[in-house]
Amino acid sequence: MELHTVVGLIGVFGYLLAYALVQMRKLLIESNIYAALNIVGGACGLYSLSHDFNLAAFISQSMWLIFTLIGMHASRKRRLNLRNKIPPAA
Repeated sequence: MELHTVVGLIGVFGYLLAYALVQMRKLLIESNIYAALNIVGGACGLYSLSHDFNLAAFISQSMWLIFTLIGMHASRKRRLNLRNKIPPAA
């Protein structure tokens, strides 16, 4: 099995593990581990696609990664606001 295939499989495992842990209520969607597993999944998926390109999969992986980073930023901002007791923006 080629390296890019193994890396792609690691990415899929990361996505599926994150999803499974949230569904089994072992992990909160706001947790850094959830975001990290999704980031690893997206990055590994993109690496895999750099060897066997597929436009639809590239768009899906890229957007998954972007949405994860946006969600991670929003979650950190909410936690900071809660710690400092700042009301959420309307």
